[in-house]
Amino acid sequence: MAIVNVTPDSFSDGGRFEAVDAAVAHALACADEGAAIIDIGGESTKPGAEAVTATEEQGRILPVIEALRGRTEALISVDTYRVDTARLAVGAGAHIINDVFGLQREPDIALLAAQTGAGLCIMHTGRERQKLADVIDDQMQFLTRSLEIASASGVNRQNILLDPGFGFAKDTAENLELIVRFEELHRFGLPLLAGTSRKRFIGAASGRDAADRDVATAASNAILRLKGAAVFRVHNVAINRDALAVADAILDTGAKTGGKTS
Repeated sequence: MAIVNVTPDSFSDGGRFEAVDAAVAHALACADEGAAIIDIGGESTKPGAEAVTATEEQGRILPVIEALRGRTEALISVDTYRVDTARLAVGAGAHIINDVFGLQREPDIALLAAQTGAGLCIMHTGRERQKLADVIDDQMQFLTRSLEIASASGVNRQNILLDPGFGFAKDTAENLELIVRFEELHRFGLPLLAGTSRKRFIGAASGRDAADRDVATAASNAILRLKGAAVFRVHNVAINRDALAVADAILDTGAKTGGKTS
């Protein structure tokens, strides 16, 4: 899943793809590098970012989605927590709704997904609420509630992807523990997305500034692939594809040998 931020203030590439032509060209380049999904967002979700109006968000992303429709085989994802934006985006050609508030800010997103058959990425967040002390307990509590909303709205479970929300109201220690314990999330029985790309905790671990965290991101994604992550939301497609190819080769060898190396 390639990140296309149509924003002036995203934390590592703000302004680079704010213009429609630049965003479309970048999305197509990511698809050429092997991205299966293009995730288009019109509002920065970095800590402390200023909220934009729904009209402004829609004005940024809808022309990009419309321009991409029919020009790539990659699926188009809309990164929004607003049901009105999601509805317009799906109408414009988006296949997936990526909700960073996990259906718990505007639950009607679930109903929209059920009605349209759109894929639904449900993300965990610690923002705007009191978290449980244990990182996995908090994941279980929040995502269970999100899945209850999805089920009550009639969302097809096969259309759901879960995202543990690396970096969203989680400090470095919490993010690293979430990687260590990532396999515990498989109890949901749903595919898992990893969104570590260039996050602050990756910088804390690597000592790199945001724009220089792609190698460290790829390392984290290789580890998460070995732990069963299925989708990877990244800024740099090529370097992460290489890292994941190595992880997949390791997994394939392990499956063939039963874990034996000699």
